[in-house]
Amino acid sequence: MTGMASDPCVLPGGVVLRPAVADDAEGLLAAYSHNREHLRPWDPLREPDFYTLEGQRERLLGQLAERDEGRLLLWVLTSGPRIVGVLTLSGIRYGPSCSGSLGYWIDVDHTGKGLASAAVEAAVRYADEAGLHRLEAGTLLHNTGSQHVLRKCGFEPYGVAPKYLHINGEWQDVRLFQRILNDRPPRV
Repeated sequence: MTGMASDPCVLPGGVVLRPAVADDAEGLLAAYSHNREHLRPWDPLREPDFYTLEGQRERLLGQLAERDEGRLLLWVLTSGPRIVGVLTLSGIRYGPSCSGSLGYWIDVDHTGKGLASAAVEAAVRYADEAGLHRLEAGTLLHNTGSQHVLRKCGFEPYGVAPKYLHINGEWQDVRLFQRILNDRPPRV
């Protein structure tokens, strides 16, 4: 994806959504460490090295390599120098599918301020600009906050996948959402 996906976007409260860069490892470590308990119910179990600078560098470089291959987009939300959220479009596919999977989280100190909705809407614009036809997202059944964000941003639920993700130490059911972005034919 090019163009808009590389442009920073100002969200509510002056928070900036911008593409992640290799120098973000330290900020990501601080953000994940600060939000460890906040994210625990929604995240897979993390290996101890996830909470190290080297672990974050390695993870980030892997994600940036996927970005360079056109399979992933990764943004951070920043408030001043601090990372206060992450937004990803992963599993990007072109051809007849033209789709990708949306994921996001917001810092515990910044929830309820419209940041998730604004970031999701920005991702929708970026994805449409890049020629994607459809975005999908999934939430745990009890994650009503995230479901509210997705519905507010025009995503529609289309089913439940039983025991779909291993989250917080157990296989959990996931409510699936999608948003059709356009009816243009795939780019050739």
